[in-house]
Amino acid sequence: MDCEYFSAGVCRSCTHLETPYNEQLAAKFSTVRELIDAKVWLPAVASKQESFRNKVKLVVSGSIAQPKLGIADADLRNCPLPTTGIRLAIAPIAEFIRECVIQPYNPMTDTGVLKYVIITESTTGELMVRFVARRRGVQGILFKKYERLRELVPMLAVCTLNVQPERKAIIEGTEEILISEQSSLPMPIVVSDPAQEMTAGVQRLELELRPQSFFQTNTEMAEVLYARAAQWAQGAHSAWDLYCGVGGFALALAQAGVKNVVGVEVSDDAVAAGNEQAARSFPGVVSFVASDVDEWVRAQETTPEVVVVNPPRRGIGAKMAQWLEESEVPTVIYSSCNARGLAADLEKMPSYSVEQAQMLDMFPHTDHSETIALLKR
Repeated sequence: MDCEYFSAGVCRSCTHLETPYNEQLAAKFSTVRELIDAKVWLPAVASKQESFRNKVKLVVSGSIAQPKLGIADADLRNCPLPTTGIRLAIAPIAEFIRECVIQPYNPMTDTGVLKYVIITESTTGELMVRFVARRRGVQGILFKKYERLRELVPMLAVCTLNVQPERKAIIEGTEEILISEQSSLPMPIVVSDPAQEMTAGVQRLELELRPQSFFQTNTEMAEVLYARAAQWAQGAHSAWDLYCGVGGFALALAQAGVKNVVGVEVSDDAVAAGNEQAARSFPGVVSFVASDVDEWVRAQETTPEVVVVNPPRRGIGAKMAQWLEESEVPTVIYSSCNARGLAADLEKMPSYSVEQAQMLDMFPHTDHSETIALLKR
């Protein structure tokens, strides 16, 4: 993959860009296999090398007359990683910022208003655009000029203002103001496997993305991830999807025939979207709960046949690992974006063995990857 910004030394985020992709994949697979002792390692899953990111978080810098969208004081509007729809939207959004006379935030002087623009593209081609600003007052100009934004970005479906007033290295605040009429982005995906060796087959899964809900940034890898979990869970009657985000695993398991699925996630936004979709697609089968995961599992009187965990990078941690180790759950499906964290959690659960595992290259050109593991007693 060629990148003008990498070649010019402007951005070095893709640390392994100069390494041939097959060598990148082999090196990652070797590292993960050294960390995780699995009885069976399935073949590593390669990603597209460009146009794979369905979401970008762009720093807004520069001036009112010439806003820059990218990383600190560098415009990356032609970065090859995002999907085509996102790339095509960046320049028009920069023009919109200029027309609205919104001053980019300067962290050195703590002046200006607009901090970030976050763009997500659905598989339908529709876009969600979120403006992150220091003050709520920006909503006035966004409401006033919203139709102009739609002219500039025809595929715009959802637009919000996120308010983050603090001078901290935190991208998003808790307050989200809806600018558009539509509040969620439809994300239909195909739960399938490139090798076509899964018994689950090819099935369409309807997801809904709310502004602050989590979904994997590489859609094709997410599709393979959900399909693998669905295959491993086939035949089970009950399952919990912990740290569930928008509920992709929960809905995929229901589609595979699991009759009683509960997803647990701390984000109210994600849970609301998940319950709406569950009511449409799997009424009476899937439900979502907004709660702290550690507290919720300890409040339950029974346990399911399968627990799926997809925690943040830090892993499930000691409390959840202890609960699983002391529980009667026979099967755990662990999806991790940090193999070292997964290995550390596995040490705290010695009664489980890793029957199968697979590495997916969710983040090409970096040291990071996704690992999904099937744990059995």
